[in-house]
Amino acid sequence: MQPVSLRSPSRWTPESLRALVEPDRVHRDLYVDPDLFELERERLFAGAWQFAAHASQLPQPGDYVTLELAGRSLLLLRQADGSIRGFHNRCAHKGARLLGQPSGSTGRFLRCPYHAWSYKLDGSPLARPLQAGYEGARLGECESGRGLQELEGLRVYRDFVFVRLLAGGPDFESWFGEGLRAIDDMVDRSPAGQLRVEGGILRSEIRCNWKTYLENVNDTVHPVSTHESAVRAARTVWQGHGESAPQPMAVEQILPFGAGYDFYDAMGARVHPHGHSVLGIHFSIHSGYGMSEDYRAALEAAHGPERARQVLEHAPQNAVLYPGLALKSSPQVMRVIRPLAVDRTLVEAWVLRAVGAPDLLYERGLSYTRLVFSPMSVVAHDDIELFEGIQRALHADGNPWISLHRDSRGDDAGLLGQPINATNELLMRNQHRAWLEAMLGDAP
Repeated sequence: MQPVSLRSPSRWTPESLRALVEPDRVHRDLYVDPDLFELERERLFAGAWQFAAHASQLPQPGDYVTLELAGRSLLLLRQADGSIRGFHNRCAHKGARLLGQPSGSTGRFLRCPYHAWSYKLDGSPLARPLQAGYEGARLGECESGRGLQELEGLRVYRDFVFVRLLAGGPDFESWFGEGLRAIDDMVDRSPAGQLRVEGGILRSEIRCNWKTYLENVNDTVHPVSTHESAVRAARTVWQGHGESAPQPMAVEQILPFGAGYDFYDAMGARVHPHGHSVLGIHFSIHSGYGMSEDYRAALEAAHGPERARQVLEHAPQNAVLYPGLALKSSPQVMRVIRPLAVDRTLVEAWVLRAVGAPDLLYERGLSYTRLVFSPMSVVAHDDIELFEGIQRALHADGNPWISLHRDSRGDDAGLLGQPINATNELLMRNQHRAWLEAMLGDAP
């Protein structure tokens, strides 16, 4: 499939792209140049494997989910045989959008609202008005006569649906590699080995570049200063209670943000090829959440004692599947980062219910999403104010470089897959190397 458009200026040659990403810093053009953003959509976001939906959103044949990805309107559709297929959400006749709602059921076939061309669930043509008018015409030799255009790549991994818009590049397993273990850690918190999307999806549009938000997912230095007021408020509410007193869920989730630099540094991290990473390989602010013995026994019965122990003891701060997915196996939430423009980013917060697990796990996810990811929360409004301020300030004259120097000593390549300290900005440098890799493609 050829890209829909490519409006990048000629100045973005392989040489000029390489000049933007140095071993320990990146140029501000990555965050503010609109033409570079258009090039990102065609080379990075259309060529990478990206999360699109969860299979639990499409339980029955004919159920669908629509989304916008890299400037394309897409449609995921449950088939009669139970499989999921993906199509471009446009009629083969004149390009009208077939389905306009975020999700729903189309029944046993699809019908265009413009001229009533209809299609089977597999995208093949079903019927057209005035069929006799096409006799002797070349429609059968044209793409329009073949039905809906199917996506180049679609993979369902443990009910997580990923798509790739362009052919070529690494296959699914090669792209994600060890990053897929983050999904395993989420799914295996269910004794049934199954997750469901529940509670809706919290969507926030932020006036900043998507890289600013994604870098912050791996930034363990900012909570000490950025979220000081939120932690102070939680401490004020809870003051006077003994250390052994059971904490309300909100207090349990906010107070750990106030841990010091030593705590965050010692939680550890790993980076993997293609920009993926795990933050909090030893412990995290989520490690103190209590679990019942009945739940532990249910996991042991389902997965075996050793796997149950691994699942319960491993609670990373964040696992990033580059370029747009951030997972928290505890408290079973994830964020999907969808770039809209060079200075606008849509962030989706999803809550996943672990089937067969206590309701407490699901309630934690709902509470954490409200407290931390809602733009009106006591945490996110601090971040958003800073993100949008960064976007404005980067246009100012002066130093054009973004510093990523912390713990940069020329040994980054040898640290792939190895434990590192969690305040190491290799977590961000690794994302930018993946960015450059995707942007260069096959360039010499």
